[in-house]
Order: sequence, then structure tokens, then C-alpha cells
Amino acid sequence: MKSISEIDLRHILNNTTTLWEQFAQKTILITGGTGFFGKWLLESFAYASNQLSLSSTFYVLSRDPETFLQKFPHFKQQYIHVIKGDIKNFVFPDVPLHYIIHAATEASVSVNLEYPLDMFDTIFEGTKHVLELAKNKKVLAVLHTSSGAVYGKQPEDITHLSEDTNIAPVINAAAAYSEGKRVAEMLAAIYFNQYGVNSKIARCFAFTGPYLPLDKHFAVGNFISDVINGKPIKINGDGTPYRSYLYAADLVIWLLTILLKGEPCRPYNVGSDEDITIAELANMISELANHHTAVTILKEKNTRTPVQRYVPNIDRAKNELGLKVLINLNNALLKTYNFYNADDHNGLSIFKEEFNENK
Repeated sequence: MKSISEIDLRHILNNTTTLWEQFAQKTILITGGTGFFGKWLLESFAYASNQLSLSSTFYVLSRDPETFLQKFPHFKQQYIHVIKGDIKNFVFPDVPLHYIIHAATEASVSVNLEYPLDMFDTIFEGTKHVLELAKNKKVLAVLHTSSGAVYGKQPEDITHLSEDTNIAPVINAAAAYSEGKRVAEMLAAIYFNQYGVNSKIARCFAFTGPYLPLDKHFAVGNFISDVINGKPIKINGDGTPYRSYLYAADLVIWLLTILLKGEPCRPYNVGSDEDITIAELANMISELANHHTAVTILKEKNTRTPVQRYVPNIDRAKNELGLKVLINLNNALLKTYNFYNADDHNGLSIFKEEFNENK
């Protein structure tokens, strides 16, 4: 089974050199550890632990540990424990715990639309359960991977959303994910105020990199899948919405920095501020490995409809934590493409399987 390249892992290590001492001989729990974020974090921790002899211990929450370890056998390490459980009620072993990275969230559009109560309940109850564990274990810090979705629909007159943007919540079932994330941030603030639980908040936007699902609602993954399978890239809309994409190796650097250096309950946007339209993204991907894949846009642009945007302002992370985008978008897309474009295509087929580990 393919894993993250050592070049990327070394990139992470080189840009987090001042952080690792704080993880030495510590125990870290990663919820959502079998998802896109989780696998990147786990591989990064494992690599740093081996390189620096950290003697750290890692626990990863999974609903199906056996299946996960069969698909990803390189995680069968003596210092990695995959524990079985549901995010809403899992039982943690009776051992000390120092850090929690709470990355368990069902990000499926279909679940959000068809089962909004399940979506909201998973986020709310899961976050509360994690915070109770953090309180009882007296952990040093908890990192909450929140979402840029908490801002709601980006106003057309704001090109980049800052953490101070205040948009009223949307009261409908389709907002279960975004409102769930807002409530999760509120829970973090309550537990910090009432019990002193040291919560850090990362509002995550859009990303690319190895392990990103190719068959879900992520445009990057869909377009790369089209190229690999020799199909035209299909844009279901008009191609005008703006997005931005941070490479997963940079994402890990940002998350670890926020966990250890961020201010409690002070949200930090996590993403790239280099905005690009979906049509421009499709054309960039069509040129990967000189494929020159055709791009098909299914809808015509409606000049009366405001252009949609989902792009963060990252000044707070830059100015307060010294974070920056290190890997440009072209390289990020090429790295993602190369990871999946194995000669035997085993990497592509295994990642196109449904593997929900977040509920």
C-alpha cells in the first residue's frame, strides 16, 4: 500500500523543528485518524517519532480497526494503537493522555442533506465526549478541526473571509454541518471557561494531497480521477465559483503549530489565500503530466447571479503564528496526481472505496 513520500514527511519535519520536543514521551489521541487529515497526521507523527526518537504513543479511533490496518498495514507499529469505538461514546484506555487532535467529522454532502440530524448529532455529541475526556484526563491541549463552513455563505463583497467575519446562521436542515461546527466551537469555549480545557480551533477550508478521496464531493479529487481514467473533466456547474487549496503537508504544519502555539479558543483560518475558479482549477489539472484532457462545463454562466467564493483570509495565522503557504498549487496538484497515478492503479481503486471512519 502506498504511503506519503519521505520528501513530504521531511518537509513537515523541517518546518516544525521547534515543536517536536513537546510531544516527546507523550500520548496523543487522534479522532478521525483514519480519514484524510488523520492519516496525514498519523504518518507525520510516526515519521518524526522514528527520526527524533520521541518515544511517543499514539491512539487512533476507528469503527473498524481490522479493516483499516488491512488496508494500511504500514500503521502496524508498536507505538500506534488503533482502538475501536464511536466518536460519541468511545472508551479510552486507562492511561495518561496529553494531547487530543479531534478530526472526526462526517464531511459527506449526501449525509448532510439526507440525514441532517445524524450529521449534527455526530458533531455535537462527538465534540462533547472528546471535551469530557480532555477534562477528565487533564490534557495539555485539544485541537479542534473546525471548518470555514461556520461563516455560512460568503458575501459577494468579501473576497477573503477573516476570522472576524460575522455572518448570521442559516436556519435550515442543509446547514446541519456548518451549524454543528459552530456549536462545536461554542462547546470548546464553554469547556475552556468552565473547566480550563485548553482548546485550539483550526477553521479548515479546502485541501489537496495524497489520501484525498477521488469519488466524493471534492472537485480536485473528481478532476484528478477523470484525468487518470482518461475521461474529459466534467464541471457540473458553470465553473465560476472561487476556491483555494492548501497542500496536505502544509496543512499538517499548520495544525501542529496551532495545537502547540495557538491561543485558546481563538480560531485560525487554515488554507491558502490564492483564489482560483473551478474552471481554472480544471484546466490546471487537465495539463497534469501533459495529458491536455478536455474540460466540459455543463452550465452557462448567469451574469445576474453573484459569483460564489470560499476563500480564507490567513493574515492571523501568518502574523501571529508565522505560518505560510510553502508548496504552490501547481506542485500540490502534481503531487496528488502522481500519488494516485500508479502503474497498477491499485492506489486509485483502494481510495475510491467507501470507507467512513468518522461517525
